[in-house]
Amino acid sequence: MAKISSPSAFPEKGISKSLVKAVTRAIAHSYAPYSRINVSAGVYCPDGSFYTGANIENSSYGLSMCAERVAMYNALTAGERTFSLMLVYSPQIDHIAPCGACLQVIAEFAPEMIIATMNHDQHFKFYPLSTLLQRPFRHPERPEGT
Repeated sequence: MAKISSPSAFPEKGISKSLVKAVTRAIAHSYAPYSRINVSAGVYCPDGSFYTGANIENSSYGLSMCAERVAMYNALTAGERTFSLMLVYSPQIDHIAPCGACLQVIAEFAPEMIIATMNHDQHFKFYPLSTLLQRPFRHPERPEGT
């Protein structure tokens, strides 16, 4: 788990070059012998810090963990509570999108999150979370957006 700040960003999209590099490097930590689909993700905080994660599979599939949740949990464990963007990357699938479980976790902590997907040429597509998960589950006692 690393917290890294970067002043250099792609100004038109707000994605730091350091985030792209860290997410690309995190692929090396992916463990995907069953799907053979390596995925890494980085969650970006408004102060310029970010946290990465990689998918970790298990022969008991339900025990596997997606890169997006690993990145979110790394950030949350470090005390972060404000997020602006998540970058997701797979060398096998261009512009891979988070699964439903990951979208639900993101919605719990960052309902206004922008999801950026990247291909191997570092081209990006951007999606507001609300377009990927239109009706997230919300606990009835938890107010909207908290």
